[in-house]
Amino acid sequence: MENTKHLSGYDFQMMTKALKLALKGKNTCMPNPSVGCILTKDEKIIGEGWHQIAGEDHAEINALKSLITPSDGATAYITLEPCSHMGKTGPCVDALIKSGISRVVYGMTDPNPAVDGQGLLKLKQAGILVEGPLLETDAQKLNLGYIKRHQLGLPRITIKLAMSLDGRTAMGDGTSRWITGQPAREDVQKLRAMNCAIITGIGTILYDDPSLTVRYKKDASISNHIQEPKQPLLVVVDSKLKLPNDAKILSGSAPILVATAIEKYNSDLRNIDTICIANSAGKVDLLGLMKLLAEKECNNVLIESGPILAGAFMQQGLVDELVIYMAPKLLGNIARPLLSLPFTSLDQSIELDIKDIRQVVNDIRLTTQIKNLNTKVEKP
Repeated sequence: MENTKHLSGYDFQMMTKALKLALKGKNTCMPNPSVGCILTKDEKIIGEGWHQIAGEDHAEINALKSLITPSDGATAYITLEPCSHMGKTGPCVDALIKSGISRVVYGMTDPNPAVDGQGLLKLKQAGILVEGPLLETDAQKLNLGYIKRHQLGLPRITIKLAMSLDGRTAMGDGTSRWITGQPAREDVQKLRAMNCAIITGIGTILYDDPSLTVRYKKDASISNHIQEPKQPLLVVVDSKLKLPNDAKILSGSAPILVATAIEKYNSDLRNIDTICIANSAGKVDLLGLMKLLAEKECNNVLIESGPILAGAFMQQGLVDELVIYMAPKLLGNIARPLLSLPFTSLDQSIELDIKDIRQVVNDIRLTTQIKNLNTKVEKP
């Protein structure tokens, strides 16, 4: 529980700055969490850093490397508890202790069982004053998928949808290019870049043949040495293995995983992984697939599919968030619906909390979170 009575306005100011720094690595440090760090001495910033790329230096190390004056007696503001275990890099807590800092203010504890309070304990045992959590809710928002993966063994799941004003996603014959305008479609690229994996269904592949790649202009807010966006894992839900050899997704650089319900198969598709993960109905087990993606260290997963697959995820209670792009068009009652949800009574409805509404030139983007689901997902 957050107890901030003894913390100063300057502490709040520095943690806020650290949170903004952490955002710079959001698209490039996956599957690691986004973390920012500010080092101060006599209420002056002497170093700062953020976690830029998975497998490379963490935020604390980057901050220490940027020091403009010795750090003995300094305060470190860190959005996430520093790691205390050996991974691809050494423990950040050891580097902080060695640096001579005397105080650490942290945003939130690390839910990773390999850390989970051990980093803070080691700092305290070294005689460093540890205070926090500070701005804990904001710190948690930075890494919702990372937190869910470690707490529930599942990734955080977002469904992206594009619809007309009357809630339609395609004409009756499947035509859907384009409902929204170019600016909205460019905005989708940023959404894709924030996810470790993108899921689509075989129906979408056969009807639309999308590439599902991340394509956007270099963002100055992202680490300045990153030239190309990292391509998320592409996951195709294909119960009967109908994926054609000439599908556009096969010509890109993104890794591909095909989830099928067929136990024995001879795939001639190159450079892709195929896994049988079937339920009792002979379809792909969606919950099992999500557990598998969590094991592959996927924190955030984006679903870009047709109404049937998206509706199936909704009905199984697997979805955390909907991002809906709404165009000022009317497609009529013969056009295809937003989601396939065979509800027959109002009691079955799914309530949403609207978290953000913004205009993308002529279109509207709604970000909503699931308020109540008919199916609850328990920790595996």
